[in-house]
Amino acid sequence: MQCIEDVRSTKARFDALALTVGCFDGVHLGHQEIIRALREEARIVGGVPAVMVIEPNPRLFFAPEHSPNILTDLPYKKRLLEALGVEVLYVLPFDRQTASMSPADFVDAILVKQCGVKAVVVGHDFAFGHRAQGNYDYLKTAAARYGFRARQVDPLIVEGERVSSTLIRERVVQGEVEDIELYLGRKYTLCGTVMPGRGIGRTLGFPTANLDIGQCCVPAHGVYAAEAVVDGRRHKAAVNIGIAPTIRGSLRLVEAHLLDFDGDLTGKALDIVFHKHLRPEKKFASREELTTAIARDVETVRGM
Repeated sequence: MQCIEDVRSTKARFDALALTVGCFDGVHLGHQEIIRALREEARIVGGVPAVMVIEPNPRLFFAPEHSPNILTDLPYKKRLLEALGVEVLYVLPFDRQTASMSPADFVDAILVKQCGVKAVVVGHDFAFGHRAQGNYDYLKTAAARYGFRARQVDPLIVEGERVSSTLIRERVVQGEVEDIELYLGRKYTLCGTVMPGRGIGRTLGFPTANLDIGQCCVPAHGVYAAEAVVDGRRHKAAVNIGIAPTIRGSLRLVEAHLLDFDGDLTGKALDIVFHKHLRPEKKFASREELTTAIARDVETVRGM
């Protein structure tokens, strides 16, 4: 997949392009329906399927004091989109310039002049331009004027729920990781880099990898059965999310104990794939009680 870091300034051109635009946070099953339609349009116009992702999430631009709880950061999003058959990935940086762009300028300057689109596929709630003044009706009118195809994809309903990033985000922050696969099409995964830790877990007999996950959406405090993926290998993992009140009590961390693993993970990229919420976080009366509880959690994970 060819990645273009700023669509506004790129010189890259393609003979024919089928394009979809959005944040694609989560690359969930609803997004995957859009990608399927995109690939169909690419075949019709004899071109390549391309996605334009808006980064960072506009919520971070408009409310920087609040964490946007991203489901998929850009590196992970790239992996997922490439696996779905996307051949070109444009990034549209969301800054003051992008936020103030009118719908007419977006179509003319970005879609037509920069991308040379032959087809544009959007979701049911697509809006664009300054104050989200552009919508699908506007896009259809522009498509007729410029001579490209426009297609809208209906929302995906699963078990009575409309699949959306908001729905998934709400489930994740409540710690309801078991049924997320219904909407994502895969287990919920946190991706990050292992940070240096204080080594407290090792003194308890259960060394942990502390994950720096940036602005990503973190499940509710508690202990989870998971898998940790590092260097392409999967390991069963017991994951604690929270402040570890028995031994620390302030800063929230995401800590993974990889079963039967011995090695230094500091600085490595690590994916945590969540399977089940085991129990809430708890303050124990002593380190001995904590160690017993951790051992019990690890054996539960081992047996899964």
